[in-house]
Amino acid sequence: MHERDRIYVRGEWVASEGEGRFEVIDAATEEVLGHVPAGAPPDAERAVEAAAAAFPLWAATSVEDRASYLRRIGEALAERRNEIGDLVSREVGMPQKLARPIQGGMPAETFLYYARLIEELPLEEEHGTSLVVKEPVGVVAAITPWNYPLHQIAGKVAPALAAGCTVVLKPSEVAPLSAFVLADVIDGLGLPPGVFNLVSGDGPTVGEALVTHPKVDMVSFTGSTRAGRRVSALAAETIKRVTVELGGKSASVVLDDAELPKAVKASVNDCYLNGGQTCSAWTRLLVPKALEEEAARLAKEAAERFTVGDPSEPKTRLGPMVSATQRDRVRAYIRQGLEEGAELVTGGPDAPEGLGKGFFVKPTVFAKVRPEMTIAREEIFGPVLCILGYEDEEDAIRLANDSPYGLAGAVWSGDDARAERVARRIRAGQVDVNGGAFNPRAPFGGYKQSGNGREFGPWGLEEYFEIKSIQR
Repeated sequence: MHERDRIYVRGEWVASEGEGRFEVIDAATEEVLGHVPAGAPPDAERAVEAAAAAFPLWAATSVEDRASYLRRIGEALAERRNEIGDLVSREVGMPQKLARPIQGGMPAETFLYYARLIEELPLEEEHGTSLVVKEPVGVVAAITPWNYPLHQIAGKVAPALAAGCTVVLKPSEVAPLSAFVLADVIDGLGLPPGVFNLVSGDGPTVGEALVTHPKVDMVSFTGSTRAGRRVSALAAETIKRVTVELGGKSASVVLDDAELPKAVKASVNDCYLNGGQTCSAWTRLLVPKALEEEAARLAKEAAERFTVGDPSEPKTRLGPMVSATQRDRVRAYIRQGLEEGAELVTGGPDAPEGLGKGFFVKPTVFAKVRPEMTIAREEIFGPVLCILGYEDEEDAIRLANDSPYGLAGAVWSGDDARAERVARRIRAGQVDVNGGAFNPRAPFGGYKQSGNGREFGPWGLEEYFEIKSIQR
């Protein structure tokens, strides 16, 4: 049992002002995995005051010293990557064999990367008679999601600390335990008090208290588009800098000269990563109308190779959803797809056979999906692939862009130049061409209602700087 009864403020583990606590549930067994404090607005107040008090000294700390702290955090997380991966696997449902390198390994690499980058990045530039300097934006409220909990935390905390900002972190109450591991690591390394603070709680209480606090200079939020609208509106009252990474309904566009089996298999794999609980997942598969039946057949074969079960079992390729709420939400979307006339190729809304306990959903594929259908327009956040047919290349591009979202996507063609040409016309922040590998140093973020700002790579660091011009 992972019992956490304190929050981390001003370099100490202290009691929360909140009276309750949140249960953390094992997604595969539905058993209680642990507890964390249900923080209250006074906790947010204490944490922000601590961060504000610590900011002047941390902002003046040398780049070399900040990099040294980040490097030590990354090294300590790397030593615990399997422990972290296994913990997140139980919280979120990602199969353990994937959770160890992704959920456990990538956060460590992010801290190590920003330790290197901050030492290389010029912070002053001469422009004529002006000296242009980059300065830390100030106190950052980092509000993070449950699907890639420590990975998303690292994508905010590491560059913020590197830039010289101080941080108050509010992790998702659904999967908060890896955030406490990070706080343990930071506490053990002796980061100056108040530079990093952790307050567990939900959005309407702790989250909104942070977003509206006058001493918070920037909010970095990852979550649903609905919540992102609320965060943006509240932060606007005090003209805070806001970066938001929100939902997606990404299209994998298979052109008529592509290798169809390869493209379909890769698209199913991407759609089902982390049980489909990935904001950038390719959940719409766009194929020429003449190839719809063949694509459906290939998608069915690929989907039915996903063994559903306990994420700790080596053979498992698809674990449970994070919660009963999420499971029920995904199943409701599947039922709505059936009601609206989509063709069920495989899967469905019923529980997978033999898995009555746990938040499991069948790997599902729909064909003959029309663009106006709910399942083609709304983010399902589960293992549900929608196949849509198109007339020609122009129609494919139109359908790919026919979405309120613009987070990610893919293009497949036998001609790399053609694929890249189409990729440039897709209004999304990240587009893979012919299975291009994920690059954790590339900028990540979206167009339209998928958000504002970028994370990761040098672009993720630049978000945490103010720019000052000194005229001489």
